[in-house]
Amino acid sequence: MSDRRLVRWATTSARVVAGSAVAAAVVVGTVAGIAAPWPTRVAEPVRVQVTPAPSDTVLACDGPVFALGRTAESAGALSVAAAQETVAGPEGTGADVSTLGGATADGSGDATAFRAPPVDRVATPYAAAGSATVASSDLTGFSASACRPPLAESWLVAGATTTGANDLVVLGNPGDVPATVQLSVYGAQGVSTPPGGTGLVVPAGGQRVLPLAGLLLGEESPVVRVVATGAPVHASLQTSLTRVLLPGGSDQAAPLAQAATDLVIPGVQVLTTGEGNAGTVLRLLSPGAEASASVTIAPVDGGAAVGDPRTLALPAGTPTSLDLSGLASGAYTISVQATEPVVGGAWSTTGFGEGADFAWYAPAPAFAASGLVAVAPGAGGTLVIAADDASGPASVSVTPQSGGVPVTVTVPAGGSVAVPVTAGVYELAPDRAVHAAVSYAAPGALAGYPLWPADAAAGALTILP
Repeated sequence: MSDRRLVRWATTSARVVAGSAVAAAVVVGTVAGIAAPWPTRVAEPVRVQVTPAPSDTVLACDGPVFALGRTAESAGALSVAAAQETVAGPEGTGADVSTLGGATADGSGDATAFRAPPVDRVATPYAAAGSATVASSDLTGFSASACRPPLAESWLVAGATTTGANDLVVLGNPGDVPATVQLSVYGAQGVSTPPGGTGLVVPAGGQRVLPLAGLLLGEESPVVRVVATGAPVHASLQTSLTRVLLPGGSDQAAPLAQAATDLVIPGVQVLTTGEGNAGTVLRLLSPGAEASASVTIAPVDGGAAVGDPRTLALPAGTPTSLDLSGLASGAYTISVQATEPVVGGAWSTTGFGEGADFAWYAPAPAFAASGLVAVAPGAGGTLVIAADDASGPASVSVTPQSGGVPVTVTVPAGGSVAVPVTAGVYELAPDRAVHAAVSYAAPGALAGYPLWPADAAAGALTILP
């Protein structure tokens, strides 16, 4: 081999060896790089915390008591049997007062609505309530109800569609855009969606009134679910009863905002032992799943619970009633604890003869902070306050906004107290969560409605751009 060929061979061999070494180094480096932990960098998202501006305080009232079909020529026509007298306040808030029309052609059936704008980015506290008394040959009774914020979903646990009942579903829209409402009715055969309750348009600033019998006829214990889209609505159920051509009373039943596993119904008045009929009845519904409910009944202003808790089996989607006619006369608070979310209401009557009246009592939500409440005009009014058994005793101050003397009461754990009140607006200030209602009991007049806390002030929201 010549020297030149030897040099070429050596150079080529060196290149091959060097290339192999470099390739091996690259492979080793790559494998090592994959095996070794890579540096990480966690980017914290940008967070912007803002407090949304509070909206107007909007309250809609039930409006007057209606009579349906008072003349044979107009069996389906609505007329006003008694106007509603309202109280609202406090004064000086700049609240706008408007009406919800459309129930009657002449405007006499319009309901009242209140709108109080916020001040300095703080919601304006406002409260209102109304009452009406009917005394005619075909319709009698005293009704009282709170004016409430409209809801996207609500439940009406009251009324009947059997012989003698003449009940009306009343829908009001205090908003600026129309609402479309779907009514579902729960009865002995489960839940149904009647054609007459589908796609109901309630115009902005308007009302719709529908006979309950047109949704489900012949039902003793109906429960109505109200779902609104487009805008929330104020729903109530006007109930009236006739016994063999003798009027047996009337009422305006309040809605429930949602089903819950714990219900508290303060201030249920028991004035008759039944006279062979059910004088006081509790109605419960588990809309979603089969449930078991424990019912405890305790007298207002002290005293142990009446007997042992009563246990009820609640089938899914079918209302169940419990006869409470064995209770002695007096005011009671009914507590329900269920294994599944339920809705409920209690019915009671002054009697079964001439001049009788009845009332539907709805559960009261927890009232945990100071807020304004309204007491509608009416005789025998009391503010009933109940404390949960688990939360311990509560101290509650009741201050009239008209300049009266404040009253402070101690509510025992698991008990309730009654504070006499007259028509007006009050501040209710508990030191812990309680349940409260206004209850009326007078000769030939029975009514009651739960007190809802004001919407909590809008808290800060965290926005991730």
